[in-house]
Amino acid sequence: MKTRAVILAGGEGSRLSVLTAKRTKPAVPFAGKYRIIDFTLSNCVNSGIFDVMILAQYRPHSLIDHIGAGGPWDLNRDFTGGVRIFSPYKARGSSDWYLGTADAVQQNFRFIKNSNPDLVLILSGDHIYELNYDAMIAFHLDHEADVTLATIRVQDQDASRFGIVGVDNNFSVTSFVEKPDQPPSNLANMGVYVFNLNVLDNLLWEDREKTGSSHDFGKDILPRMVAMGKRVYAFPFSGYWVDVGTVNSYWQAHMDLLKYPPSIDLNDRSWIIHTRTEERPPVRISRDAQIADSMITDGCIIHPEVRIEKSILSPGVVVEDGAIIQESVVLTDCVIKAGAVIRGAILDKRVQIGEDAQIGTTWNTEQPVITMIGKNSHVPADLAFEAGAVVATDVIKSDYPSSLIRSNAYIQTKRLPYEV
Repeated sequence: MKTRAVILAGGEGSRLSVLTAKRTKPAVPFAGKYRIIDFTLSNCVNSGIFDVMILAQYRPHSLIDHIGAGGPWDLNRDFTGGVRIFSPYKARGSSDWYLGTADAVQQNFRFIKNSNPDLVLILSGDHIYELNYDAMIAFHLDHEADVTLATIRVQDQDASRFGIVGVDNNFSVTSFVEKPDQPPSNLANMGVYVFNLNVLDNLLWEDREKTGSSHDFGKDILPRMVAMGKRVYAFPFSGYWVDVGTVNSYWQAHMDLLKYPPSIDLNDRSWIIHTRTEERPPVRISRDAQIADSMITDGCIIHPEVRIEKSILSPGVVVEDGAIIQESVVLTDCVIKAGAVIRGAILDKRVQIGEDAQIGTTWNTEQPVITMIGKNSHVPADLAFEAGAVVATDVIKSDYPSSLIRSNAYIQTKRLPYEV
């Protein structure tokens, strides 16, 4: 059976605040050296799937730069698959921005079926998990399914955020409801689908012609298939899976990596998470620095008497004398000046925190409210932020109204409008 993977990577990701001001959600850095999409791409190649299409839309530049020709994932191929990135385009016929997940696939379907795959594996590019798709495909074939969707048990209080699936004893799907106010169960749709090519082709064409459809797999395609009596099956998954679509879920997914044992073992050589990495020197840690339950990536420089606890530092971060970082995510090439204190914060690339600045002064581990600092922004010396304040991209000293930034504050540059 020939399988082509299609990764949906066009999401704007507005709930990730400043992290997606200048990049699509799948391109957001994660776990020090990775991007979010690396987990889905690595699942593909680790499952023996080397024919991959990526459907991009919102601000794809960082994503395109990161994927390149696909070399880090062994996807720089011409005759045996490889990776290709597709964006919306204008044609003589009806074409437009993607209206939903199903519409994104439908608009590119002539490219999808070019090599006549038997199966189409539809994936989201913004989830963190490790799944052997080959096992799911075998399940799909064994059950002679029209479509198989991966499912996972979630916390009851979170169930209303997902498509909720009802199944019988043979894993046949008996009901599907998208994000119900009163979820009938906690068996959630993971957004991972195996379709037979001809079934998907017919469904997408019917959906395209259907008035009132939102052209989405969860809202339209899957509920309709269940109602039509199609062979819809649920593949049970019991590992770690998270949709890092909100600030809190993104932060919590990092904290999960720092637990013992971690949520995902990034040292597992049997399931490598591949990525594109820069050439950076080894980490340098000076005397009397204290680092606990943290991940420090290549190129970081840790000065004397620094304290880092339950935090993840991306490449090239510099932490100067006496600074403290706790329960925070610090992205590439940030500079934390001497004496600064950072608690419960996410700092995007190339942020500079001035001497003795205080980030997250009201931080509470039990009820975390994350402070966000956008890409290329500067925080002046001695400035204090209550937990939950947000600084947009490219903010400089003159943009701050006072020396104390309250928890509900949103600071943006006065030089250019903040792009959303």
